Parts: sequence; C-alpha cells; structure tokens
Amino acid sequence: MSSMRTILASIGVFGLVGMGYGMWAVISPGEERRMEILKNLPEANPARMEETRKRNALIIQVLKDAAETNDNIARGYGGQK
Repeated sequence: MSSMRTILASIGVFGLVGMGYGMWAVISPGEERRMEILKNLPEANPARMEETRKRNALIIQVLKDAAETNDNIARGYGGQK
C-alpha cells in the first residue's frame, strides 16, 4: 500500500513539473521576439551606453576615494570633527 502511494505521489510530482515546463514553453517568447527585445533595450544605443560607462566610472572612483580615506563621508563634506 505504501509503495502504491509513493508511485502515485511521484507520478503527481512529475506531472506537475511537466505541466509547469509546458506552460513556461508556451508563454516564453520565441527567438525572433527575443532578438527584437534585445535590439530595443537602452543598452543597444551607443550614446546611452557611453553615458552609462562614464557614470559607472565616476561611481567606482568615488568608492575608491571613500575606501582610501578615514573620514566619515556619510556625514557630509566637512570631514571628521
């Protein structure tokens, strides 16, 4: 009786996993739609990408400067009091 219950539970679990995969396959976009989405992302624009690179470089520089100082920069620009 216990083995029959285990077999039915296993079949149920595999059935649910199969249904989930099937639903995912139905709603996920196709390759053409995926390429169209990637083409329309803001990062596809070279000017926008360059702005993002510059902003990231400035943020990294600020973080490096903050790591090298003993001042508590969270309090403001006055330094330690």
